[in-house]
Formats: sequence, structure tokens, C-alpha cells
Amino acid sequence: MKIAVIGGTGLIGSQVVKNLNAAGHEAVPHSKSTGIDVISGQGLDEAVVGADVVVNLTNSPTFDEASPAFFQTSMDNLLAAARKAGAGHFVILSIVGTDQVPELDYYRAKALQENILAAGPIPYSIVRATQFMEFMDAVLSWTADSDTVRLPATPIQPIAAKDVAAAVAEAAAGAPLNGVRNIAGPEIFSLDELGRITLSRKGDNRTVVTDPTAGMFAVVKGDVLTDKDARLAPTRYADWLSA
Repeated sequence: MKIAVIGGTGLIGSQVVKNLNAAGHEAVPHSKSTGIDVISGQGLDEAVVGADVVVNLTNSPTFDEASPAFFQTSMDNLLAAARKAGAGHFVILSIVGTDQVPELDYYRAKALQENILAAGPIPYSIVRATQFMEFMDAVLSWTADSDTVRLPATPIQPIAAKDVAAAVAEAAAGAPLNGVRNIAGPEIFSLDELGRITLSRKGDNRTVVTDPTAGMFAVVKGDVLTDKDARLAPTRYADWLSA
């Protein structure tokens, strides 16, 4: 199949393209660096022409109140281009629990993206992933100073980006789900525990202080960012840290 991967040069997209091409498909990466703009619509018709499948891995440049507008406009533009091109399958990557954390602008924006796709004209698949292992350093930096890192005890089920890419590529090559597939890492940690493990393995002597008010994940209630019934990826966090 010919598969247009929008956002195909990023952390996940570049690996999705590699996986699909290795499986014998013709996956073509598209991004701002290749001349497309999902907000203005520039280059979209050309990017998806002849595509059997469109995979949208673009992301809002901010996580704040501007993010819903990004997903509304980008999805409207991409769905219109994909429909015009006759694509028979549209795939997005979302977040486990995105519809359960309305307090976060970005999670509401991702839920909006899902709803736009589900209501759209093209058969679709939504792959929801838990938090990426690759984002842990950023999470630590949000509430860190020279001596301490403050983190809540929010349950997290981290997944490696390579495992996310494999799941997205599998979904893109398969029949449309017309629904959601949850994928997750094999282990559940509290975020503060994950912080301690990460700092210890990196030889970082800062202390992790459990603070239920610290950082973006403080507003998350319960274990909605985890899913024991999800398709579990193989990579364990300790092995990822050692790689």
C-alpha cells in the first residue's frame, strides 16, 4: 500500500515510516521540512495523492489552551485532503485516558481530535498509547531545582517510542478499526517512584519529593493513564534505560 505519514520525520513518525517500508509498503514521510503545513493546508493535497492510508502524527506546538484549535484545523484540512484523494483509512496516535482528564487543555484537545476523526468521512483507527519513556526527562525538568524533583504519585505505565511506532505501523497496514486500540508498557509505576528509578540509574543525586500538587500530572485522578487490559508492549523501563 501507499501510506502518507504526516508528521513522518519526528520521534514516532520516522520509525513508523521505517517499519512500513521494511514490511514492503510505500510509506512517504511529510512534515514542515518537506513543505506541508497542516494549518494553512499548504501541500496537503499533493502529499496524500494516491495514498491508500493517511497516518497523522502531527502535534500541537503548545500544550495550552491553543491546542484544541490546532487539532480542529489540522484535522479538518487533512480529512478534506484525504477524502479528495480517495484514501480508505485514516490513523491517528492518541493518549490512554485522554477523555478522562478534562482539566488538561492538551488532553481535551486530543479527545477533540479523536471525535473529529470518528465523525469524519473516512474509515479510521485510533491508537492510544500510555506515556512515552522518552518523555521522562522532560517530566522531571518541570518541577526540578538543584536539589530536588517534586512529583505526584500518579500511576504511569510507560511505553518505549519504538513499541508505539510498531503499533502505529501495524494499525496503518491493517484493516480500519473504526475504534480505539490501547497500547501500554508492561509495568505500572507511581510517577514519583519512576522519578527515583530514573535519577538513580543516571547517577543523579537529587531527591524526589512526593508532592500531590506538582506538575501537569497532579490533576490526574486515579489510574486513568494506565490500562492493564491494553495490548502490552515488550520493552521494560529498566531495559530501556540500559539501552
